[in-house]
Amino acid sequence: MASRDYYETLGVGRSATPEELKAAFRNLARKYHPDINKEPDAEDKFKEMNEAYAVLSDPEKRAAYDRYGAEGLRGMGGMPDFTTVDFSDLFEELFGFGGFGSGSGRSRRRNAPRRGADLSYAIQLSFEEAVFGVDKEIEITRDEICTTCRGSGAEPGTTPTRCTTCGGRGEVRQVRQTFLGSMVQVTTCPTCNGSGEVVSSPCHTCRGRGQERKTVRKVVSIPAGVDNGTQIRLAGEGQPGENGGPNGNLFMELSVKPHQFFHRREDKIMLNLSINISQAALGAEVEVPTLDGKSKLTIPSGTQPGKVITLKGKGVPRLRGSGRGDQLVMIEVEVPTRLTSEQRALFEELAHTLGSEVKPQEKSFVDKLKEVLGG
Repeated sequence: MASRDYYETLGVGRSATPEELKAAFRNLARKYHPDINKEPDAEDKFKEMNEAYAVLSDPEKRAAYDRYGAEGLRGMGGMPDFTTVDFSDLFEELFGFGGFGSGSGRSRRRNAPRRGADLSYAIQLSFEEAVFGVDKEIEITRDEICTTCRGSGAEPGTTPTRCTTCGGRGEVRQVRQTFLGSMVQVTTCPTCNGSGEVVSSPCHTCRGRGQERKTVRKVVSIPAGVDNGTQIRLAGEGQPGENGGPNGNLFMELSVKPHQFFHRREDKIMLNLSINISQAALGAEVEVPTLDGKSKLTIPSGTQPGKVITLKGKGVPRLRGSGRGDQLVMIEVEVPTRLTSEQRALFEELAHTLGSEVKPQEKSFVDKLKEVLGG
């Protein structure tokens, strides 16, 4: 390498800590590794940063370099050979393969406990069930630890043997030559699938898997106030973990059937109520449906189409809070399409007293509804 300063090559100061050196090297490796960067000078830059890191990551060589420069390194037996430096952890993190080292850390990680996969389950609720909550029995099909072999995969009375292909490591290695030196590519052992053991006498129940497929029934409590699209997580009810890892979770996806009369917006229940002209003009007391049964509603005299009357506390229980929302009754005035002769005479008499003046509306029914619902 040219006489460029090693600290400058890595882009760090002379007081950089080992962690800062490693972070700088990692960032440069992502940028200039020839498998990633196809620019003509990428390989040269990669060799430079490797040589710099090989010196600065070694406390003795770094001390000699700081004191005497490159001449101090020659006094230690020549310039460093960066192909002897163990970059295995860095390269495994960056590119998924090890190099220059034994890779024992990778073996340990390969056999480390792993969390089981998550499962999902769809549940359809009626409108009332979503509002008030309900207990539902569900059936889920998942893997469970085999009751015969207790997860070993071996027939009772026998034990798994050490894999001869990988020697029990769970991985096989192939050495390939690169400009950096000999690099070891590590892959999962095809014989034991990474377990390091081979079952010569598979369990007759699970056929060597260590797990058996089962259908499990559970009663789950759906809280009051859930809505269409609500997701509920049941911790630990998913697939079993591997190598002693925790189980995954079960996610229940809720859908709600529409109601014949009611519509919902968050914690509010909306009901369209049609009244006749006389009830709107003179006022009336009527019964309206609510989620709790029939309830009396007072129609003020002179009620106009689009008026919204609130029934306090007749809405949806708040899922993440206390109390309930309200029921909003939106009034529609129904104009008769067929009149008896007597009704027509009465309307004609009324028409003479009301006159024929008309007035354009400033706001539509939809605009009024948006005001009530807050946009």
